[in-house]
Amino acid sequence: MKLTLPQSRNNEIQKVRVLIVAPSLQIRGGQAVQAQHLVRHLSDEPSVEVSFLPHNPRLPGPLSFLQSIKYVRTIVTSLLYYLMLVLRIPQYDVIHIFSASYFSFLLAPAPAVLIAKWFGKKTVLNYRSGEAEDHLRTWPRTSIPILEMADELVVPSEYLVNTFKKFGLEAKAIANVIDFERFRFSERQPLQPRFLSNRNLYPLYNIACILRAFRIIQEKFPEATLKIAGDGQQREYLKDLARDLGLRNVDFLGSVAPEEMSKLYDEAHIFLNSPNIDNLPGSILDSFASGVPVLTTCAGGIPYIVTHERTGLLVPRNDAEAMAASAIKLLESPELSTRIVRNAHRACELYSWSAVRWKWLNLYRQLTKQTVKADAQLDKLHQPSYLL
Repeated sequence: MKLTLPQSRNNEIQKVRVLIVAPSLQIRGGQAVQAQHLVRHLSDEPSVEVSFLPHNPRLPGPLSFLQSIKYVRTIVTSLLYYLMLVLRIPQYDVIHIFSASYFSFLLAPAPAVLIAKWFGKKTVLNYRSGEAEDHLRTWPRTSIPILEMADELVVPSEYLVNTFKKFGLEAKAIANVIDFERFRFSERQPLQPRFLSNRNLYPLYNIACILRAFRIIQEKFPEATLKIAGDGQQREYLKDLARDLGLRNVDFLGSVAPEEMSKLYDEAHIFLNSPNIDNLPGSILDSFASGVPVLTTCAGGIPYIVTHERTGLLVPRNDAEAMAASAIKLLESPELSTRIVRNAHRACELYSWSAVRWKWLNLYRQLTKQTVKADAQLDKLHQPSYLL
């Protein structure tokens, strides 16, 4: 197949200039992690020139103290962010904007879309929140008009594609990317009662359900351990709950850097996930890549990536008894846990860079009227450095 990349006068590939606008890793969460994956992979593409602009830029030198003052921090960070948008957006062809919901949508993605349109730039609004339906229903005047301004609305799951359809919005699904270089696949044989939770400590993730399930698990497996990686407004409440439930061997690790998470996955034998609202949790995909069987509630988009008793176990939301029973079932059913782990690892192919790269490259080129067709020879130059 002949490559159709446009050529410059010097017979070099004419690059599409892409600016990724997203939270930096100072804000621990899936958006920041996925943005960094995308920047890193696109940096290796000969047809793209990529750069990054954080939602949360840091003030230089002696002014940085202002970002430690409550309320002042939000004002000065936002002003600096808006200034950087005005200065940098004119230098790029496509502005790729990561988005959450509610107030953060107004604070970061909305200004980026408006300023990009002001400069006549093409925009990709990469909406990633599992709270999309409630956001659009309760904040329609400030959400839907901005979403409609974007040249392309991209989401990480078919779940959000279907959610946006309810509001007359057309979205494309491009999956998250697993960083296979950070995770080492291994099967746990025999499976031990070593549990891991890797979600921030906010009400929608319902870590309390995990603690209540763990109490039941410890009645049968007194030696069971639980590590909770993440931080948030419920930290003290959850620590008090763990004490009130009489739990042993529970470690609240606080916020853990992405590059340090691989060790926790190596040590874990079962991943517990109990959200009431969710989209496509990267922590589930990380578990798939690590060989850790997944036990999760069926919230939001999770059933789109986890098939019950095939790639994981699904339980109803906020049902600690069902979660505990499924955890015990996994521990007592070696054949089930082995089947789940192997199927989940095969499913990782859907989330490799090689599976999604042409979706991003073609999207950028189509926005700039320069379509790229997949070419086997070019693909050989950019084979992923991992094997599934």
